[in-house]
Amino acid sequence: MLKKDISKLKIHFIGIGGIGISGLAKYLKAQGAKISGSDIAEGSAISYLRSIDVPVTIPHNKIAITDQDIVIHSAIIKEENPEIIEAKNKNIPVLSRKEALEFILCNKRVFSICGAHGKSTTSAMLSAIFRDFGAIIGADTKEYGSNVREIQSESIVFEADESDRSFLNSNPYCAIVTNAEPEHMESYNHDLETFYNAYREFLNSASRCCINIEDPFLRTLDMEAKKLSPSKDIKNITYVLKNDEPYTHFELLDLGEFEVWGFGEHTACNASLAILAALDEMDIQTIRNNLKNFKGIKKRFDIIQKGDLILIDDYAHHPTEIVATLNSVKTYATLKGRDKITVIWQPHKYSRLLDNLKGFQECFSAYCDELIILPIWKAGEEHIELDMNKLFGHYKPIFADKIKKKGTDVEVFAGDGVIKTIKDGIVVGFGAGDITYQLRGIK
Repeated sequence: MLKKDISKLKIHFIGIGGIGISGLAKYLKAQGAKISGSDIAEGSAISYLRSIDVPVTIPHNKIAITDQDIVIHSAIIKEENPEIIEAKNKNIPVLSRKEALEFILCNKRVFSICGAHGKSTTSAMLSAIFRDFGAIIGADTKEYGSNVREIQSESIVFEADESDRSFLNSNPYCAIVTNAEPEHMESYNHDLETFYNAYREFLNSASRCCINIEDPFLRTLDMEAKKLSPSKDIKNITYVLKNDEPYTHFELLDLGEFEVWGFGEHTACNASLAILAALDEMDIQTIRNNLKNFKGIKKRFDIIQKGDLILIDDYAHHPTEIVATLNSVKTYATLKGRDKITVIWQPHKYSRLLDNLKGFQECFSAYCDELIILPIWKAGEEHIELDMNKLFGHYKPIFADKIKKKGTDVEVFAGDGVIKTIKDGIVVGFGAGDITYQLRGIK
């Protein structure tokens, strides 16, 4: 039986360099636990963990397992890992990240946010409102430069993950669902009823709920909840630039006007869900003021270069997300007086591309003057031969092998040769693979 007083535990993380595992490690250290970890290579997360006195072993080695109370590992770690073997030999409980969530969050007031789109942004907005709460988010928020707010608190803002069903282990006090568009169906045996039942279980396990009822599934639920109907409840949306940064102004119900970083109706919707979730915790003026602490998150409409050539890095890897971001980019281009938007797309996984093929074939028609397509990021999947020119030829795209920053320009390569140099306008990169590093000149 695992002890429940986390502050007295010694916890070892295998694969501690990943954003999900490092987030748990940082959060648990802030709660008083003694943390150690290992990974196969150095990285920025590991450098930070070492700076706060977390010992990290590189590479994995059984000597890292000493007298820990629990060993937690990332999803990619296999049973034959030497540290897992050593932990089992020493009768130390070994848990996956998914399994560990249940005991990590069991004694917390968890504001748990999930959904196919917008959950990272909504989580970061809610964390900006709840400044005294801990937080574990799936991306670095620019407010405090991390995916974790490392403070001791009985309450936590937690970005839950439906992709592996681990959101069911998040112990929600308040369950917030941005939308329930089918994604990651391999985790649900490609069965819609199984998928939707998981959302029902998640919502039914919470004391309070906040949902977007313009989602086709969520609108069917007969349940007690704060229900947002964006087209009816959000009014008078306007967009402004402040010091070249994007802001959305909107009115919500009878609560007055709000300002939040970012552009787009989806931005107002995400902020509104965060506001409604916070209503029972603090007064509306404090919510309004604290929301202004949100400054965006890394890789979500992330403006990484300004000037003659504006570069925007965006994690969107699903048609719905791409359309929403392109609408925001168009607004930004209009306010900036720019007349050309170039999209660089790195498709993420064969399975996602094929599952949403029609959506991908249509999504770039919104405000894309030129489309550059990079090779599909496999994410561990087996190669599938696809005729991308046949599938996307209607856009007259440029097919490239990579892009590279050169000064403030972006060079587009086919093989080892530069086939295009982009010097001005707006370039937005879409994808969940390594395109972010190519755009930033890191790779």
